[in-house]
Amino acid sequence: MSGHSKWSNIQRRKGAQDAKRGKVFTKVSKEITTAARIGGGDPSGNARLRKALDLAKANNMPADNVDRAIKKGTGELEGVIYEELVYEGYGPEGVAVVCECMTENKNRTVADVRHLFSKFNGNLGQDGCVAWMFDRVGLIVVEKSKTTEDHLMEVALEAGADDIKDDGDTFEVITQLDAFDTVLEAIENAKIEIQSSEITRIPQTNVKLEGKAAQTMLKLYYNLDDHDDVQNVYANFDIDDETMENFTL
Repeated sequence: MSGHSKWSNIQRRKGAQDAKRGKVFTKVSKEITTAARIGGGDPSGNARLRKALDLAKANNMPADNVDRAIKKGTGELEGVIYEELVYEGYGPEGVAVVCECMTENKNRTVADVRHLFSKFNGNLGQDGCVAWMFDRVGLIVVEKSKTTEDHLMEVALEAGADDIKDDGDTFEVITQLDAFDTVLEAIENAKIEIQSSEITRIPQTNVKLEGKAAQTMLKLYYNLDDHDDVQNVYANFDIDDETMENFTL
């Protein structure tokens, strides 16, 4: 699982930067509002809202912010209706990139995304040009210190997980979309602490990058991820850990 997973691991190890915390809260608030608008404000009957609230908790989002975001979604407070969009394109050396966006101004967002692709030796493509290179799956990450591989495997596979991978300091539980909630609940019921859980896109093939191309791709990835309207970025680059760790803007 290259690109997205590696980048996420590095972001977790470095910790959230104070300067970016506001951006994180903005993105989580959008997801909470949209989830509440689509499925209602009761998390017990709204799986998407439950995941958004878990994300808010993981990022230490204040309860007042969460409450306002839910009320904007349910119409109790005035709020913006966000449009969900997916943009696809190519980075350096033909790396496949998928951006999931949430915006109230489609024209602004597509212009900004196109500019970033062009700035870092990439280009925005047509709908469907690269999304087929990724599998949409559930991903549940558990620190190795929280359980044994045998115990996690027994719980997860019995609940319907597809696979469990060793990723250094963590185990990654992979599920089909329709099994994600069931597997997540089973792991929680087994009192195994979960580091993170999400619906993600895993690349089917990877593009090995080194040197200048690797640095340029990381800049593209970082700048897309940093944009307020971009919720998630997925890419199929394969860059060695040392380059990832030492990357700076």
